[in-house]
This record gives sequence, structure tokens and C-alpha cells, in this order.
Amino acid sequence: MSQVRRAYEALPHPQVVVVGGGFAGLELIKRLDGAPYKVLLLDAHNHHCFQPLLYQVATASLSADSIAHPFRRTVAPMPNVAFRMARVLAVRPQDKRVVTDHGEFAYDILVLATGSTTNFFGNDQLEREAMQLKSIGQALDIRSDFLQDFEAALYAQDEARQRRCLNFTIVGGGPTGVELAGSLAEIRRTVLRREYRELDSDRMQIWLVDSNDRVLKNFSEQASAHALTYLRDMGVNVKLGARVTGYDGEVVTFQDGTRMESNTLIWAAGVKGVTLPGLEAAEVPKASRYQVDRFNQVQGLPDVYALGDVALMTEERWERGHPQVAQAAIQQARHLAANLLRRASGRPLEPFTYTDRGSMAVIGRYKAVVDVGRTHLAGLTAWLAWMFVHLMALVGYRNRLQVLMAWAWKYLSWKNTIRLIIRPYVRGTALKGPEPVPGTR
Repeated sequence: MSQVRRAYEALPHPQVVVVGGGFAGLELIKRLDGAPYKVLLLDAHNHHCFQPLLYQVATASLSADSIAHPFRRTVAPMPNVAFRMARVLAVRPQDKRVVTDHGEFAYDILVLATGSTTNFFGNDQLEREAMQLKSIGQALDIRSDFLQDFEAALYAQDEARQRRCLNFTIVGGGPTGVELAGSLAEIRRTVLRREYRELDSDRMQIWLVDSNDRVLKNFSEQASAHALTYLRDMGVNVKLGARVTGYDGEVVTFQDGTRMESNTLIWAAGVKGVTLPGLEAAEVPKASRYQVDRFNQVQGLPDVYALGDVALMTEERWERGHPQVAQAAIQQARHLAANLLRRASGRPLEPFTYTDRGSMAVIGRYKAVVDVGRTHLAGLTAWLAWMFVHLMALVGYRNRLQVLMAWAWKYLSWKNTIRLIIRPYVRGTALKGPEPVPGTR
């Protein structure tokens, strides 16, 4: 046993086991650096993924390593924090143990930060056939898929087959769907038109489908209206008030019975929390989240806490729980860390209150929308604000520099530079859910 490991094992502190290294888990371990706790981070990956920029990996603007950060680089300087790459299989709260594919770990305090996965609302066919965007592997699948479709269109024997290859359907008009649609529209304008000159670029159609009456439903009406205008100006077909009920890999079926041919359907219509076996009694079934109190403690489970997307906390302004976004996860993690320090020193805990810091989405070059309180921005100012916020939120100076350089090159060259089919995508083999979801795969 190494000297470092012996020193960690010898620490006379209670053990905090954190499951999941997303925004909440990573923020928590940073805040507990040097605290009177032994902290063990468990995750099925060896890296943190910056999910807000996954769509740029999927559309060939960024490399995968520019939005990922190794956990060990973060944990290495922390004397009281350790990391284990392991898949959590179950929790046994009665004897305070976490079961993984590499054995069991005892805990004094358990923190669940398992995040969310795609919600198909019980439609097995869509879950089997549609693509999704919750992990780097899935982003690379989408990148390979649209590039392969471009190549396949060159071999299509007739116009109908060519149009099917170039028909891209995105279900869900939230930030992910809007950003994906805008990025594909820019690819049609630049890459397809300039580098696939044998193809008629007008045959590439991008459909954004949503069952609501406007895109960006959770944004202000002003932001939604601006986003819709931007999308339509870029040539995106926006289909509102429409519900997709089926997809067999070639044909999209809508609730009203209409059908549309499309080789690619990307599902971005909802998420649900990732819960763990052994804690079913604490789940809120429809939400797939754990009911927590204002201290983030899971209802009925002493010393078990939940953060972020998997936590359902109600406040006066948030009767249905906090939004499943990074800011809520980070704020809860910071507050829980502060409460754990209060607990260690025998001070009373303080209840959590969520502060809404606003919402933002980018549609294309100079096209973005920002809501901050009663302030609504659109266009160039919002675009610059979106870039600054996302750049500063990335983990690690290397990643920030990489992303900044990639954005600068794309701005100057009008090209999505990473158009490489490294790992060809075979239909029917798409990764389902985060790969793998901590605790379920």
C-alpha cells in the first residue's frame, strides 16, 4: 500500500461517499478539500463531462477532450479525497454500504449526485431507435451519423432516398434541441454547400419538433419569440404542437397519424433522474427523483443526501422542484458542503434557498437569447454573454484555452473543423443513457 493511500486510510474522520462526478459531485468534493471528512468519489467514468457543450462535440465544432476533465487531476492535490472508477450497483442503507462492480464501500454519509438520463416517457420503440445526447460517446455517435449520412447521400439512387439521408429530426424544443438545430443549419450553410458540391444543399432539411406551443418553453416569451425567428431565418423547419409517437429507424410517426421519412431522429424531449436500487422507497415515481428536505437529506434515510437532477426539493417559488440545470446542482453542492462543515463543528444546519441566475441558449453565430430576471437579451450581446459564461464554467485552464481557440478558428474560417468519422456509427447500436450511468450500468 502506498504512503499516500495509507495516509488517507488513517484519517480519523467520518467517510463521505459521493456517487457521481457531474456538476454537483465535483463541486462538493472541491468544497470538502481539507475538511474533517474522508471523501470518496465514485463514478463509472474517469472524467467529468461538461454537458452544456456536448452538442458542439456532436456537430464537429469541439473535440471530445476539450469538454472532459480527469477526476484524478482534480483529486490529486486533495489529501482527504480519493477517487474510484466503479459502477454503483445498489445501496444498502440499513448497514450503510454502497455496492459496486469492484466491491463494497462503507459510508457514514452518502451523497447521491447521479444526475439525469433521457426520458422517453415509456416509449420503448423510441428508446431503441432514437439517438440521444447525454454523454461524450453519444455525441460522437451523432457526429459520425450525420457525416455518414452526407456520404451516403452521394450514393443514393434517387432523390427520395437522398432526401431521407439528409432529413434530420430533433424532438424537443428546449436548449439542447434548439442548439442542435441551429448548429446543423450552419453545417448545411457551410460544410455541405462547400465540400459536398455534388449535393443540392437545399435537400438537407432540419426539423425541430415540440409538443408545446413555443420553443424554449421555460424561457420568457420574448426569448422564445427571438429563438423561433432565428431558427426559421436559418432554414430550420419548426413544428410546434406536434407529438412524436413512433420511429422505426426510417419513418417518424406523429400523434395525428402523419408520417415523415428521416434517417436520423435525435431525442431531446426530456430527462429523468438516475435512481439506484435499494432506495426505491425514497423515490418520487413520476419524477424519478428523490424527495429531499431543505437540507438535501433524502426523506426517511438518515445520513443520505441527494443533489442536482436527482433531488426533488420544493420551495415556495418551486412547488415542482428546482429546474434540472447545472446552476441548481452547483448551488445545492456548495450549500451541502457548508452544512457538512457546520455539522462537523456542532453548529445547526441552514436550509437551502435556490437563486435563479437566469437562462441562456445559443442558436447560431450572433444569435442567442439570455433571460436574467426581468432582463432579456438577444443577438450579439447575448451571444457574447453565452460564450463568456460557458468558457469560464469549463473545468481546467487547458479546456478553456482549447475551446477558446476552437471557437476563434471556427469564427474566422466558418468551418466545423473536426469532421472525422473515427468510430463509424452503426444504426441500432447507439449508446443508451450516459455511458454508463453511475449506478445503473
